[in-house]
Amino acid sequence: MLENVQRSWFDHYMVPCFSPAKFIPVRAKGSKVWDQEGKEYIDFAGGIAVNSLGHAHPELKDELISQIEKLWHIGNGYTNESVLKLAKKLVENTFADKAFFCNSGAEANEAALKLARKYAADKYGKNKSEIISFKDSFHGRTLFTVTVGGQPKYSQDYAPLPQEITHLPYNNLSAIREHISENTCAVIVEPIIGEGGVIPADPAFLQELRTLCDRFQALLIFDEIQTGVGRTGYLYAYQEYGVEPDILTSAKGLGGGFPIGAMLTKQHIAAVFQPGTHGTTFGGNPLAAAVADRVVSIVNQAELLTGVLQRHDYFMDKLSKLNQRYQIFSCLRGKGLLLGAELDKAWQGKAKQLTNLAAEEGLIALIAGPDVLRFAPALNIDFSDIDEGLVRLESAIMRFVS
Repeated sequence: MLENVQRSWFDHYMVPCFSPAKFIPVRAKGSKVWDQEGKEYIDFAGGIAVNSLGHAHPELKDELISQIEKLWHIGNGYTNESVLKLAKKLVENTFADKAFFCNSGAEANEAALKLARKYAADKYGKNKSEIISFKDSFHGRTLFTVTVGGQPKYSQDYAPLPQEITHLPYNNLSAIREHISENTCAVIVEPIIGEGGVIPADPAFLQELRTLCDRFQALLIFDEIQTGVGRTGYLYAYQEYGVEPDILTSAKGLGGGFPIGAMLTKQHIAAVFQPGTHGTTFGGNPLAAAVADRVVSIVNQAELLTGVLQRHDYFMDKLSKLNQRYQIFSCLRGKGLLLGAELDKAWQGKAKQLTNLAAEEGLIALIAGPDVLRFAPALNIDFSDIDEGLVRLESAIMRFVS
């Protein structure tokens, strides 16, 4: 007899570093999810900007099945056709000359930061080691990346932490101008701060980072874990800003739901990583690479990217009209389908409470800190699902404000 899986098993058997919802999703298609009880949800979270083409996309499913029947894992003593195809596609469609593959965004950022330190040490000496990051940023959960991230609540319990890391105010030109020096080896920045509140960078800010990094021989790293692979209506957000980084990290939407991360960089920088200097057992495995290759092929089409921008306008217009009725949000912001709705002063600190009510109404949404609702639905979400999701959000808001 099959056991009925219970939500209580999480509390009994799992390390409690998450606090999952009380329902268990068991099936999904497109932008709809169903739980054990058969209840339907509209998915505005996309697995935290991961399910770039929604759930169970038929082309991704077919690609995975095809690769499963050929080669699962071979190890990095060998290469494989899938990863070579993916590397070629990313290089040909970005600024980069070389690609490194891993399993997550944290690993991609770890590789980028290690590469930046080694490049600086090899070329300029060990004293050129400072990494500049920004307050409220998020770059992963390894000890290095969580320290580089600009949210002390995630790192303070793990001291002693890696050194020579500075956090400056985001979008603040004077702060970076005053601080950067010959000892800076890299500046890492999110084109849109994600976890810290969905805050887009000012174009002038990113342009100045590029100028300053050139002046002080520092590498500019764009963390596009959340903004990459069509999320902003461009394959990568740097392409809209017109500011080219030295290193770019990608994950989340790259695999459309299958775990994969990537670091992209220029030839002269990549050259300092030789055999034995960095590595990964599972990175670039044939299954992940095959799915990611198909994701990039589908996403990097004018029709889909234009559709993201159209959905942005549609979503924001509907949210604005909803807010006119309830005046619950002080600010609506974001690019493409990475959107933030900041709660007005009277409701701040209660974003999670609102998303919990939304789940009860059949809507899956995210938060970006205690004050901001975050929406990162599938790039190809049906307009009818946007409509229905916002109807359910309105039901939750009515309960929230009453």
